[in-house]
Amino acid sequence: MLKGKTALVTGSTSGIGLGIALTLARQGADVVLNGFGEFEAARASVAETGVKVGYHGADMSRPDEIAELVAYANKDFNGIDILVNNAGIQHVANVEDFPVEKWDAIIAINLSSAFHTTRLAVPGMKARNWGRIINVASAHGLVASAQKSAYVASKHGIVGFTKAVALETATTGITCNAICPGWVLTPLVQKQIDDRASREGITVEEASRDLLGEKQPSLQFVTPEQLGELAVFLCSPGAANVRGVAWNVDGGWVAQ
Repeated sequence: MLKGKTALVTGSTSGIGLGIALTLARQGADVVLNGFGEFEAARASVAETGVKVGYHGADMSRPDEIAELVAYANKDFNGIDILVNNAGIQHVANVEDFPVEKWDAIIAINLSSAFHTTRLAVPGMKARNWGRIINVASAHGLVASAQKSAYVASKHGIVGFTKAVALETATTGITCNAICPGWVLTPLVQKQIDDRASREGITVEEASRDLLGEKQPSLQFVTPEQLGELAVFLCSPGAANVRGVAWNVDGGWVAQ
């Protein structure tokens, strides 16, 4: 379905981003990966689908490097048709104890990076009169939790940003939507589970069950593949008039 399209997925060397990249690639989209650390395994797994795969290690907190990432995609892949803004980090602390540098980093990577990629990708999408912008927000873009002020602020911001861009592109072939996952067993969430187990003196399995029990009525983690399938739908002709939606995939979290 997506053969001939190029998808740029930020924060895609593992977890949700890699799951979405793989699912788009299986539909024929060429993929530009981005992220810190080891990337060869991610690139190899996407390449196994038979599509063209690139990688750029832009630091998503730096606008100059984001510009280089988009320029790379434009030069080597003839533009960005599908933009998935997924890069994100987390820090947990009470607001009075929240390190200022952590706040700044979370806002930069979780929110401002989506602004920079979008502003640079939209002109090409408008020229082709086709584009899909998918912002990976969170259930925390719709409801809050304590000790996550920066993360909650950034994800609420992404939801608002999604709506504004959707309105600006409403008469074009570009759509902009947000996916709001609940708990997904990514390295980021696994660290929270491990920290909780250590802090409370319980097993990792108990900490995992307690985490799900507090928020997610299904008592099941959302999978990156499920989020990828939703991204594929949002790229389909059937979703051509789905605009400005914050679509929660959260096992019933926000329904409570």
